Amino acid sequence: MFLDRWLKPRPAKAAGAKLYASAVAQARSPAFYRDFGVRDSMEGRFELFSLHVIFLIERLKGQGDAAAETSQAVFDSYVKGLDDAFREIGVADTAVGKKMKKLAGAFYGRLKTYDEAVASLPDEAATRDFLARTAFEERGEGDVAALTTYLIKTRGSLADQPLDALLQGDVTWPNP
Repeated sequence: MFLDRWLKPRPAKAAGAKLYASAVAQARSPAFYRDFGVRDSMEGRFELFSLHVIFLIERLKGQGDAAAETSQAVFDSYVKGLDDAFREIGVADTAVGKKMKKLAGAFYGRLKTYDEAVASLPDEAATRDFLARTAFEERGEGDVAALTTYLIKTRGSLADQPLDALLQGDVTWPNP
């Protein structure tokens, strides 16, 4: 917005941007690509960026108005990051909107499927299936079990972190 230059952003907006930046940094960890076998491609990175944003949205869900506002700010930062990435690689302005609409649909589909998969925990079958289809693009390659373990560990780690810290944009990710 025009006034954002002069006005300090709302705390939730700043926290959401900080959480998103942290999620991106974590998703870029070489271990996911080198050790787990996720492809280091636009698709592979999209899946890991999306997964880490989903972790944050899940943790903030149902935690009150400030958490809902921060969660929305994380998602807004995610969308802006995707938009910026398309523009950086030279996608025409007229095509960015179409691509963003497609990716938004993909994200919401993943969010729904993720929710269904983790609802069945501690049975890991649905979670492994979700990760095999998304992060590993149904290639039959990669260490789905290791990424499933990471997903479970990350959910636990985020659940143990104080909500107040998250609302300040502070998050600690476990090692992949």
